[in-house]
Amino acid sequence: MNGQLIENLRTKAWALKRETLALYLAARDARTPWAAKLVIAIVVAYALSPIDLIPDFIPVLGYLDDLVLLPLGIFLALKLIPATVLADARQAAQQADGSLANSRAAAIVIVLLWTIGAVVIGVWVTRYIDTF
Repeated sequence: MNGQLIENLRTKAWALKRETLALYLAARDARTPWAAKLVIAIVVAYALSPIDLIPDFIPVLGYLDDLVLLPLGIFLALKLIPATVLADARQAAQQADGSLANSRAAAIVIVLLWTIGAVVIGVWVTRYIDTF
């Protein structure tokens, strides 16, 4: 029973990785609308980011963002991508090795996005506090 559960989770994890790769490939396609590309960029960056909205060491809640936010983001992105583009991206993802290449540039972009987000929130909070 326990082995079957682990195998089922492993299969779902690989499917999620494959869908993330398909999203990445769809974002690079010229036929994908800009709104879909924006959602895809956020989802893929969050999926690959070492920084979580809720840290994983917090019991139960730490994995909640990965179990809820990521699939919801993927679902939204998949709905925004034209069917032909998605089919092509899924086929290319199936033929790939199943993982996105690690790159220094991608890490820099992710850290930059988190930094910009933190600065924007900081500015917003200081403006909000100054109104009191």
